[in-house]
Amino acid sequence: MAQFRAAPRHDALTTDQGVRVDDTDNALRAGTRGPTLLEDFHNREKITHFDHERIPERVVHARGAGAYGYFENYEPLGEYTCADFLAEAGRRTPVFVRFSTVQGPRGSADTVRDVRGFATKFYTREGNYDLVGNNMPVFFIQDAIKFPDFVHAVKMEPHNEMPTGASAHDTFWDFCSLQPESTHMLMWLMSDRAIPRSFRMMQGFGVHTFRFVTAEGRGTFVKFHWKPKLGVNSLVWDEAQIAAGRDPDFNRRDLWEAIEAGEYPEWELGVQLVPEEDEFSFDFDLLDATKIIPEEQVPVRPIGRLVLNRNPQNFFAETEQVAFHTANVVPGIDFTNDPLLQGRNFSYLDTQLIRLGGPNFSQLPVNRPLADVNHNHRDGFGQQVIHPGTNYFPNSLGGGCPAHAGAGGGAGVFRHYAQRVDGEKIRVRSESFQDHYSQAALFWNSMSDWEQRHIVEAFRFELGKVESVPVRERMVGNLAQVNGELAAQVADGLGLPAPAAAEGITTAASPALSQENLTGTGGIRTRKVAVLAADGTDASQVTALRERLTDQGAIVEVLAAKAGRLRAADGNGLEVDRALPTMASVLYDAVVVPDGKEAVGELSADPAAVRFVEEAYRHGKPLAVFGEGTRLLTEAKLPEDVVLGESAPSYGVFSGNGTAEPADVADALAAALERHRFPRRPGLLN
Repeated sequence: MAQFRAAPRHDALTTDQGVRVDDTDNALRAGTRGPTLLEDFHNREKITHFDHERIPERVVHARGAGAYGYFENYEPLGEYTCADFLAEAGRRTPVFVRFSTVQGPRGSADTVRDVRGFATKFYTREGNYDLVGNNMPVFFIQDAIKFPDFVHAVKMEPHNEMPTGASAHDTFWDFCSLQPESTHMLMWLMSDRAIPRSFRMMQGFGVHTFRFVTAEGRGTFVKFHWKPKLGVNSLVWDEAQIAAGRDPDFNRRDLWEAIEAGEYPEWELGVQLVPEEDEFSFDFDLLDATKIIPEEQVPVRPIGRLVLNRNPQNFFAETEQVAFHTANVVPGIDFTNDPLLQGRNFSYLDTQLIRLGGPNFSQLPVNRPLADVNHNHRDGFGQQVIHPGTNYFPNSLGGGCPAHAGAGGGAGVFRHYAQRVDGEKIRVRSESFQDHYSQAALFWNSMSDWEQRHIVEAFRFELGKVESVPVRERMVGNLAQVNGELAAQVADGLGLPAPAAAEGITTAASPALSQENLTGTGGIRTRKVAVLAADGTDASQVTALRERLTDQGAIVEVLAAKAGRLRAADGNGLEVDRALPTMASVLYDAVVVPDGKEAVGELSADPAAVRFVEEAYRHGKPLAVFGEGTRLLTEAKLPEDVVLGESAPSYGVFSGNGTAEPADVADALAAALERHRFPRRPGLLN
């Protein structure tokens, strides 16, 4: 780090032309809450330079996975929007969805602590609509002019290109500690939301406040929410780190295999609708992308479902070349003056021009609209269309075509929402954007005890990697504005004195934010169960359990020290699905140990099998054992009352001892799998 810590420079900030700049935190806008102005040459230069810094890999969201499917609307929404794809119940619109991590390059791992992208391209009859979102409903900054600074800070440090796919380093935390508006997003990033179990088990959000617009021009503010059918489930940090080594493609593989197996991922699209007359009725600004609208204040209204049912045929041609753009909207959906959104509307298109080799990337199959395309754009790199006739407007030689659409007020024509705008040209953010801590406190207050514990551990890990003590101290000071106990626990883990808690911190909570309350309705389909076996295993138990769980959609695999075939307790053979050394507990959702004295003795002497059980328990996963199988739990140092006591089922540990039938144990295990994990287990014995 020494070579990076050069002496500070004191020269003034300038543009590329050497013109001194007095503010690089706020874009030029018409009034404190007005639209960003195109004449802001500093903003345009800064973002343009940033957009063209790397080719051909995406600057952010480089590592991703995608799939095709459809969106089906529940009910007509003409009361709020004239968007055609939302106009009729049951209408299905083709989509392509891309999930991604943000920080790391294409070669990084899936299970890093990071924000996840959730971008959906709707191929509507009126043109392509892109809902470009994340798995967290807020963002780090309020104004897009800060986007280059944020990404420079979170990406690998420039002097050594490290760390890959991680935010635990000095530049990121230096930026965030100096940018209090990032505090709310940091709470989400340090929660388990940053390490989803699967793309199929994470929420998605449009982040910004958009507008629905009716055919008559009436507007309604709208926030978009995707809710997974399988519920919102995450990894734990230790599990995520192991998975990154065992299978760097953990999330991508999960999505691909589920679709190939016909277990199509599904989400419900919901909206929060706010009448225009209620724009200023909240204690935060609707245009502030670092804020949510608590669901207790404005409930989420389900309006449709998303189903992904086809994998791409070629990763590069489809997943890599797909181009999303926040400004790709259709009639009935429009923007607000959110300063982060307005900057993104410029940045995305500018980025695609360099990343995809020119202005004709919309002609690539994955980007091509299903709607007719008629315009006077011509030539350029990658031109795939042979255009006859004229290429200008107005013209008479081409019969005046293509002509303006809807001159007489026809339907299906995009018309910008009419809004009066006035104000001085000024680089000042609205006072309504200045509260940076109350919603961070709301998030903390809404977490369960185990979620709060994980957040503390995450802050300790991340800040523990920061070499600069002043950065650590400054960040802990920011946390004292959120919750005094949070700051004290993080400070203690860093060897710092606990700062004084701020006064007047909100005690409000939103139960909708806790993952404990975000269960799904998908049962246990696609959940993976590992059966640890060896010579002498009771094959009848394995067969009965496999049949029961497979009937409910789970995937049951027999693991043993070697691939091939085992000798079961009854003398018959038992097929091995996977060799234990090639797998790990983090790749499964539950573990079963069948009966068999010889088999359990062999497993108990195998460090890999013992570690498999120990990790599964430590990560809160359901466990089921039969007869002698309890010996393996003891060998893995599980607490005695969990192994043998009546409280074991409450911790997700089930026994087939006594008169319990394998089918009954399987049903108990299935119910536990629906809960995903048991985070309040007592610790392992020393």
